[in-house]
Amino acid sequence: MDRADIRIEPFFLDSPRGPLFCLYTAPAEQRPQGAVLYLHPFAEEMHKSRRMAALQARAMAARGYAVLQIDLTGCGDSAGDFSDASWSAWLDDARLAHACLHEKAALPVTLWGLRTGALLAADLARQLLDIHGLLLWQPVSDGSLFLNQFLRIKLASEMLSEGQSKSGTKELLAQLEAGQGVEVGGNMLSPAMARELGGLKLAHLVPQCPVTWLEVGALAGEHLSPASQHIADSWREAGAAVQSRTVAGDPFWATQEITECWDLIEATNTSE
Repeated sequence: MDRADIRIEPFFLDSPRGPLFCLYTAPAEQRPQGAVLYLHPFAEEMHKSRRMAALQARAMAARGYAVLQIDLTGCGDSAGDFSDASWSAWLDDARLAHACLHEKAALPVTLWGLRTGALLAADLARQLLDIHGLLLWQPVSDGSLFLNQFLRIKLASEMLSEGQSKSGTKELLAQLEAGQGVEVGGNMLSPAMARELGGLKLAHLVPQCPVTWLEVGALAGEHLSPASQHIADSWREAGAAVQSRTVAGDPFWATQEITECWDLIEATNTSE
């Protein structure tokens, strides 16, 4: 793609928790034909995914779309520490970003989320009336299960550094329930975030707008992973319009090295 065809505008968006870093990517000389708000994943997954998010945002802009990326409270270049983050705060951040993008582009907004960002997008879509659609990349389907997996990062780190872990996930969850934060991979998980995220299930967030659900796996195909396929089918039974498929590639949000998945970008572009 030709970078001359797009413009990239960094700015800070005011919020009650402090300034939030945003990146607006749009066609350079034409009025956008659509608007997309990107919601990033959790903690280290956010950093692993920045390359893919940037590539997709530029691809969308080259195709005529305006894209707003936001660093949520306590993440990236936005105000606060990760310990300040809560699901409620992130929902408020996303609402502010949605209003900002709607003002800039004057178009209905598609919510694009990756991993927990997809869960956040689905949660937000229930609260806003003018969402054009949902673009879900590898959505987290169960907040409680994800929270347990996240806490295991701490246990694995302790095993590697000390030969044994000082506690288990039950103890860490009890610590959070008692109102004490837990440090995981340099990120202080707050009790509020653990409580709110742990209570979310994607199956309960049936959208009222069209959905494009894309996952990355070892093989490309029309079906998602079994758990995801079950949720997508239940959404369809509830009346939601869901298009879904799996593309071949590596899980770039979790790989040790920064990884690209061009099949995912191509599948996203062809679904617009």
